[in-house]
Amino acid sequence: MTPNDKHALQAVYPDLKGRTVLVSGGGSGIGEALVRAFAEQGARVGFVDIAQQAGERLEAELTAAGHAAVFCYSDITQPAAYQEVIRGLAKTLGPITVLLNNAANDVRHTLETLEPECFDQLVGVNLKHAFFAAQAVAPMMREAGGGSIVNFGSIGWMSGASGYPVYAASKAATHGLTKALARELGPDRIRVNTLVPGWVMTDKQLSLWVDDAARETIKRNQCLPGSLQPVHIANMALFLASEVSAMCTSQNFIVDGGWV
Repeated sequence: MTPNDKHALQAVYPDLKGRTVLVSGGGSGIGEALVRAFAEQGARVGFVDIAQQAGERLEAELTAAGHAAVFCYSDITQPAAYQEVIRGLAKTLGPITVLLNNAANDVRHTLETLEPECFDQLVGVNLKHAFFAAQAVAPMMREAGGGSIVNFGSIGWMSGASGYPVYAASKAATHGLTKALARELGPDRIRVNTLVPGWVMTDKQLSLWVDDAARETIKRNQCLPGSLQPVHIANMALFLASEVSAMCTSQNFIVDGGWV
């Protein structure tokens, strides 16, 4: 097995067994890898997505395998409705002590063509939901004596990539949100970190943007050879969720093969 295998080795974190985890955008891509990884640790995983069929298929597969996984359709850009879904999942699975704010949309857009409505939508799906999800779960974590919030950033803005200025701005703001929440929630033993993926080879990326030129760009910019897979991101998320990382907060954890 090589480090780039889609089913790379995974450590076992005993303290994650029985913990309730919430994953946004869990129906496909990195989110699906997160859901699978935490379910395999024995966690109770609630996950949301607007891709209802994909979410329901994943829930059925994991449930059939004996895992505790519950999918709910949710438009995370609608904060009040999303928070209701979060509270419903907590009633079903137990208080949420791990939050993975994974959902995002790196759709390409330009300065010249972007309309205000689209701007607001992009901020909603790439930044706003993380704040309101944290708002919903923080009381649960506080009562439980602590928890872990993992916001998802991007190396795109760090490396000055073009083609998605609002996405880049939202992801840069995510790092600021992490810093602020880590300071605010730290006294309650709630850790907040940013997990920063590089160019991950999800089905979406492969179908829309990864061509021969892209592969050359990846080869040129990564220190390590090979492709970054969703499981590599999930492995870091497991570490940040576990008490193994008990004194890690307010930090960026970059998994990009050495790009930035």
